[in-house]
Amino acid sequence: MTPSRPAAGNSQDDARSSPGASRSATSSAGCLFCRIVAGEEPAHVVLETDDAVAFLDARPVFKGHTLLVPRRHVVTLPDLPADLLGPYLAAVQRLAAGVVDGLGAQGSFVAVNNVVSQSVAHLHAHVVPRTKGDGLRGFFWPRTKYADDAEAADYAERLRAVLEPD
Repeated sequence: MTPSRPAAGNSQDDARSSPGASRSATSSAGCLFCRIVAGEEPAHVVLETDDAVAFLDARPVFKGHTLLVPRRHVVTLPDLPADLLGPYLAAVQRLAAGVVDGLGAQGSFVAVNNVVSQSVAHLHAHVVPRTKGDGLRGFFWPRTKYADDAEAADYAERLRAVLEPD
């Protein structure tokens, strides 16, 4: 297990990537998470692999709330190179199991924001320990309904059209 570095600042409000930063580069000088990966910014690191680093969120939903970032500066999940997808998701899987085994959680909540609500412009997966009755109810946003089955079918068709193999 990797020793912890002193806690980082508020991941919700700290530095963001510079406006002109590449969406996929080795690192971005203005990026808080790139500085954590490089060891230039303090963080409580819980996992390091060749491709990713996980550390405690400075403003956790629940204690043990962890952020997993790729070592390479990537802004969103769609920007993540295919060769990193497997290792990145394997690390997410390890963390999801880790919050159960190490913290006694009954399960976990795993989430990724892409641009909207992404407080730091560097891909990061949230792995939040969950326990029945912990007070977190469903998703953090209001739910909506389709007007009818035809509207749902239209949305499904629009998605299938862009997801079908070329």
